[in-house]
Amino acid sequence: MKITIIGCGNMGGAIARGLTKSTFVNPDDITVSNRSKEKLETIQGEIASIHTTTDNKAAVKDADIIVLAVKPWVLDSVAIDIRKELDLPRQMIVSIVAGATIERLAALFASGDAIPAIFRVMPNTAVAIRQSMTLFTPYNATPEQVDVIKTMLDSLGKSLLVDESLMEAGTALCSCGTAFAMRYIRAAIEGGIEMGFRPQDAQLVVEQTVKGAAELLLDTGNHPEVEIDRVTTPGGITIKGLNEMEAAGFSAAVVRGLKASK
Repeated sequence: MKITIIGCGNMGGAIARGLTKSTFVNPDDITVSNRSKEKLETIQGEIASIHTTTDNKAAVKDADIIVLAVKPWVLDSVAIDIRKELDLPRQMIVSIVAGATIERLAALFASGDAIPAIFRVMPNTAVAIRQSMTLFTPYNATPEQVDVIKTMLDSLGKSLLVDESLMEAGTALCSCGTAFAMRYIRAAIEGGIEMGFRPQDAQLVVEQTVKGAAELLLDTGNHPEVEIDRVTTPGGITIKGLNEMEAAGFSAAVVRGLKASK
């Protein structure tokens, strides 16, 4: 399996770093292409065995999977540059380009009657440490190709196949959602400092608490309210804290933020 990643910005670089830590592909079967040599030098300094190039055409020739990790405004020019080099329908195109619909991708990469297998994918920055929550939608893909891409995405965290109509909402939940979770963590750290913890200790306590809460839900499959009920004793301090947060609009603010990000 050979993978080419076009674009070495935050997300392209994160995917490359995550894949080299996975067992899905050998690092020397990964090629990263980018216009800027500086970013390529940086990533090759970290991962000596991957291949780098500034030539998109050369990068895609032998690839089985082509990951498009470019800015939306350069997608058209990249497509024009590489589409004559594609081996359709063998090669699979995975796009993480924000806002690029499957309809647009299919129009850009179709060549006569040949249409590639296309996957619209939305990961988050935790992909670099193989903890991403990634949503994906396939188009013109065989079941075997869907399995390959899902296996790749699962090697970078967890993945969920969704209808394309949910992509914008999914972006708010799993991409923007990373920043929203970080904002809660920051606020909790500040609260801990105000209550007397040293900053580094408050950060450790909050980070591990949030990680433990998420792992508890993932491990049990329980709804959050089930676990909340286990720590909210009648007249206790937890329910008092929760009620104060709700009075300040906590849940409503989260929902409003998510809807604003859609």
